[in-house]
Amino acid sequence: MKQMVMKMLKAVVPLAMVVVLGALLTACGGDDAPAGGGGAAANDGGMRIGVSMPTMDLQRWNQDGENLREQLTERGFDVDLQFAANDVPTQVAQLENMIGAGAEILVIAAIDGDSLTEVLATAEAQNIPVIAYDRLIMNTSAVTYYATFDNFLVGQMQGEFIRDALDLPNQPGPFYIEFFTGDPGDNNIFFFFPGAMSILQPFLDDGTLVSPSGQTGIMEVATLGWSTENAQTRMENLIALNNLTPGGNPLHAVMCSNDSTAQGVTNALLNAGWTADNFPIVTGQDCDIISVRNMIAGTQAMSVFKDTRVLAANVVDMVVAIAEGGTVPINNTTDYNNGVFYVPTYLSDPIVATLDNYRELLIDGGYYTEAELYGN
Repeated sequence: MKQMVMKMLKAVVPLAMVVVLGALLTACGGDDAPAGGGGAAANDGGMRIGVSMPTMDLQRWNQDGENLREQLTERGFDVDLQFAANDVPTQVAQLENMIGAGAEILVIAAIDGDSLTEVLATAEAQNIPVIAYDRLIMNTSAVTYYATFDNFLVGQMQGEFIRDALDLPNQPGPFYIEFFTGDPGDNNIFFFFPGAMSILQPFLDDGTLVSPSGQTGIMEVATLGWSTENAQTRMENLIALNNLTPGGNPLHAVMCSNDSTAQGVTNALLNAGWTADNFPIVTGQDCDIISVRNMIAGTQAMSVFKDTRVLAANVVDMVVAIAEGGTVPINNTTDYNNGVFYVPTYLSDPIVATLDNYRELLIDGGYYTEAELYGN
């Protein structure tokens, strides 16, 4: 199923681009182990690295940015970290400034994957390598590498959790479900959502699962800006339009692609009278502090943990390899087509976090302190 969906998402690559990609992958050494290693500084000369993050409004981007700055600085790089306030013109201007200030490598988490073509043409003309961070940058040959988590697997994990929690293969249903994914400008939703639907669509087809709103298409369930407020407003509308209540028309699950949308859904459900005792299954992603607290409180069932320290470490290894002229670590060359070519990619593995294992993953693993999660 994954391969089928991937093929649907891929564009046809011109022969010339295949030849170019083949040469690039030969230079990169294919699916080799990570280069660079840990320990001493890898760049005593202070090579300048531009790091562009979408916003400081979501917890995960603050963590990603700081993890990258800390790890790159430890390896001897001069880091220019900027956050773009979720505004595309601001991100473009910041990238222009980074290039003008002498950035020699760019690491970019794009706000809108289709909106950076012109500024990245400038980077390409100056032979500045570009690493797309977590979000694939689309429709440009200027992207050199892509680093992310296996985002199709993220969606599968969310779908599998709902399937297993409701025991869908063995129960007649119907079970009632609504869907929320993220911003259409983020290419990741075209992996998250198909991943979840690869698990859940058969149960929608046979009537075991039913969407009260009938909204099951990716654009119908998209959430602009991944906004908690936008998700809450839409969930409130769904509750009102379909007369969903704890004691009336039921709602058994809400598939949310990430934690910020899950938090909006949770707010709407709490305001409508649901409690931890009868709360629908709500999925998420990122293990934001608020969502982990909601898991503890019984108002979010799970979140897919994407350890940003691991992603940052992988990107740092890529930067070191580029800086030293070594073998750049990649492990996927076939699944991430940006409309121009298949971008050499390094994938990290996500993990399902629930009430049963969050302490081991997040507290014992040093991601959060008890005080951060419990407010002690």
